[in-house]
Amino acid sequence: MTALGIMIEGQEGLTWERWNRLADATERLGFDSLWRSDHLSSVMGVPERETLAVFPSLTAVALRTNRIDFGPLVPPTTFRHPVHLAMDAVALDHLSGGRAWIGVGAGWNVHEHEAFGFNLLPLKERMDRMEEALQVMTLLWTGETVSFAGKHFQLNDAQSRPTPLRNGKVRLVIGGAGEKRTLRMVAEYADDWNATTMPPDAYAAKVEVLKRHCADVGRDPATIRQSIMTAFIVGRDRAEIRRRAAKIQEIIPATAGSDPEDLAAGMKARGSLVGTPDEIVEQVLQRQTMGVALIMLQLHDHDDIEALELLASDVLPHIQ
Repeated sequence: MTALGIMIEGQEGLTWERWNRLADATERLGFDSLWRSDHLSSVMGVPERETLAVFPSLTAVALRTNRIDFGPLVPPTTFRHPVHLAMDAVALDHLSGGRAWIGVGAGWNVHEHEAFGFNLLPLKERMDRMEEALQVMTLLWTGETVSFAGKHFQLNDAQSRPTPLRNGKVRLVIGGAGEKRTLRMVAEYADDWNATTMPPDAYAAKVEVLKRHCADVGRDPATIRQSIMTAFIVGRDRAEIRRRAAKIQEIIPATAGSDPEDLAAGMKARGSLVGTPDEIVEQVLQRQTMGVALIMLQLHDHDDIEALELLASDVLPHIQ
């Protein structure tokens, strides 16, 4: 079975009113989980848009909902210190009764790092820092007195309590598809490998690379959940699909200027889920055959609860 979650860009005009409404809808309509990005300001080139801080928003989800999983997709170790990530994750884990996930990434957005004074670093050093962060978090989750001497992070007889509720760790999401370093870290540390939109053939090739890394570290790849985060457009007919595509063009200025139907077709060609409910079901089931257990649907229009209701009534019953 492939579950559907909802993913929100938290720096593109997300407000408390919208976030609370989305959390309520995700829980009420039967979706698996609610996810949100971790950026400091708009990555779509509209800096005046409101940004809702990550961990307060996730705390609200823990308190407001009773069923759904939730988490950040994904905090970069460029401006999120692993000690804070480890401790915040455990706090959310306990507050929600074990429904929280924590994401970790290397960071990528040049503009936000320059604007807020964070050093992005060259790619190799960025990946080194991410791997050190994973080691630090894993050590702290043991609850024991631990030390760590890394280039980027250090622990000196540090101890963090309480410990996570299950198996000595908060469930960990690693995002990305880099074949040499990222997928190796997935094999060693992750409970979920999250890839972004890509065509099915490209995804299948990445899965094979992950399996090879798992073999190298002695891990069963079946113990790692495969998830995909992707944009989507759903509509009862072509007119409704066109309307939602046009709304995406308003939200993402870089997509403006083309025909909305061309945008929808291009998104589908790149691996996004686009079409009527029956077509979305077919696309989800195709990904299910590839081993995808969760699809995080990127809802660009935070006010479009109607799209979620359509998925809940006409898609969820056919994939569960």
